[in-house]
Amino acid sequence: MCNLYAVRKSAAEVAAHFRVTLPAAQFNAPEEVYPGYPGMVVREAEGSRLLQSMAWGWPLRLKGMKRESKPKPVNNIADLRKPMWVGFARKPKWRCLIPLTRFAEAEGVKGSKTRTWFSLHDRPIFAWAGLWRDSAEWGPVYSGVMTDCNEAIRPVHDRMPVLLHEDEYEQWLHGDFEEIVGFQERCFPDELIAMERTAEPWNKPRGSAAADDILL
Repeated sequence: MCNLYAVRKSAAEVAAHFRVTLPAAQFNAPEEVYPGYPGMVVREAEGSRLLQSMAWGWPLRLKGMKRESKPKPVNNIADLRKPMWVGFARKPKWRCLIPLTRFAEAEGVKGSKTRTWFSLHDRPIFAWAGLWRDSAEWGPVYSGVMTDCNEAIRPVHDRMPVLLHEDEYEQWLHGDFEEIVGFQERCFPDELIAMERTAEPWNKPRGSAAADDILL
């Protein structure tokens, strides 16, 4: 699971990395992104890349939830072939790039877990493969694709985001369905991962109460 990531770069720096024009409107995207909160997303429309703020997590109503209850944000995609995702994954218009500078996993004993951060060596900004759509509940929303972890992340977690090299951005956005499923089946190079263990508590006040583990 990935329930926390950070973008410790300005919107202008993100736009430059992904070769998009910075929108005139101010961005509503914090440095640390939690499920249900806004984050920056790069998508394509009419042949041009756009940088846009969206809510992280597709709204899902679980069985037994009260009608007035808020939906849960499904922020991770376990399998692109599942019915919830496959229709969107097959269409390039619903694919996106999620900019980030690092992502976190919880480590330690229950009740006192801390944040362990992962980033890429010599890559201040990189991309997580994602899907997006318009929702009735929260407007534009996105979710990130997950895969089995590599050996660099295994000491902390058995899953990791599908990370993309810069020369793979176009393939993710425009490749056929089997090509993009292939990103879930590969192992990202161990030597590119940098790990930073911290004493930061995993559950800080800013965390979303809706950030339960939902992986579909």
